[in-house]
Amino acid sequence: MEPFRHHIFVCTQEKPEGVTSCPCNGSWRVLQALERELVTQGLDNDVQVTTCGCLGLCDEGPIMITYPEGVWYQKVKEEDVAEIVSSHLGSGKVVARLAWTDAPAMKKESTEHRDRYRATVKAKDEAGILPDDLYEMTRAFMPSRALLTALELDIFTAVGSGASAEQVAHKIHADPRATGMLLNALASLNLLEKREGTFFNSARSARFFSAGSGDNARDGLLHIANIWHSWSTLTQCVRAGTSVGTRERDAAVVKAFIDAMDRNARERAGALVKAVGASGVKRMLDLGGGSGAYSTAFARAAPEMKSEILDLGEVVPLTQEHIRQAGLADRIRTRVGNMLSDPLGNDYDLILVSQICHMFSEEENRGLFRRARAALAPGGRFVVQDFILEPGKTAPRAAALFALNMLVGTRAGSTYSEPEYADWLRDAGFADVRRVRLPGPAGLMIGVRG
Repeated sequence: MEPFRHHIFVCTQEKPEGVTSCPCNGSWRVLQALERELVTQGLDNDVQVTTCGCLGLCDEGPIMITYPEGVWYQKVKEEDVAEIVSSHLGSGKVVARLAWTDAPAMKKESTEHRDRYRATVKAKDEAGILPDDLYEMTRAFMPSRALLTALELDIFTAVGSGASAEQVAHKIHADPRATGMLLNALASLNLLEKREGTFFNSARSARFFSAGSGDNARDGLLHIANIWHSWSTLTQCVRAGTSVGTRERDAAVVKAFIDAMDRNARERAGALVKAVGASGVKRMLDLGGGSGAYSTAFARAAPEMKSEILDLGEVVPLTQEHIRQAGLADRIRTRVGNMLSDPLGNDYDLILVSQICHMFSEEENRGLFRRARAALAPGGRFVVQDFILEPGKTAPRAAALFALNMLVGTRAGSTYSEPEYADWLRDAGFADVRRVRLPGPAGLMIGVRG
């Protein structure tokens, strides 16, 4: 069975600095051009595009393989893509000038490349040279920092439909030389394209990082730029056992955080509502509900339900604006308070605490769980959504790393394991304790008040 007429593989395997590869020859630009051209020619539902690892013909890259015919295209450039899509994918005519037809030569070059690579790896190992993957791990912050700086300076909006380094520098009030260096680095990361001294947004950068796009994620991503500063104190935090030099959160930092959480919540809300179920829920309490994305999702799934969001004073005005935009101000109330100490209310059918428990210590979470049980009606459910570690606490990777984010950013927060959450729920008096796995890095722990 072939669900698609064609399946295309494009090599995007990165290689160490100085080693020829499809990406350094422009395979990412070819990939982006291919995706655009398929949409333009109305073939995006007939052709599946997949990236792949090294095919062993690096000197002939970028390599593109088209199935079911098994045609290998070599040295493909952006300007070749429209012809390949129109002629081969649209009309079934192979673009002969780019097709590699000498199968024995292909196999010979591929195997020779493999043998050379293995010999290089062996020689470096015998010489005691640091492996490439470990070296790259030590430098992984560099592309991240370049992108975060670009977001802070709103580079992608400044680039717009095309601009020189001098023009971008003028728009962002920065040094032209330094701006040019940053733009070149972003182009090397395939976030920008550079043609004859003019920079252009890549398709993805224009969509996700530029003002005016409906999918612009910049505001939310600025939260990551903010926590960069906290992560720079990790060494001191490990020595001290807690966060050090925590910065005060100004209004811009709070807004960036809520925007980031809102985007994450909207992406996950549908799956959470489906997993938990909204049937029979009349009253809901959303602890630390932020933008109200989860209350909004439950309210739309259960038209008779009313929700109350409890959050900090600096957050609630932002919450109210999101609720107003959703048109649900008559069904979702907000209240300023501290969930660890202020009254929670009572007789709720559902209490949700999403991505909050990692900010608290074990003792604080135990106290919160007891308070939540007391606020539920009999048969009511308490739902915790958070990063959940496996018992050994080394997996999933995202949850293990996020524990460090809590070390540098909170007094006593961390990420916790399923057995820990289960113990806290049972000790608080909850019954029917269970874990629900969801797509993505976070999962659910659920308990019922008997």
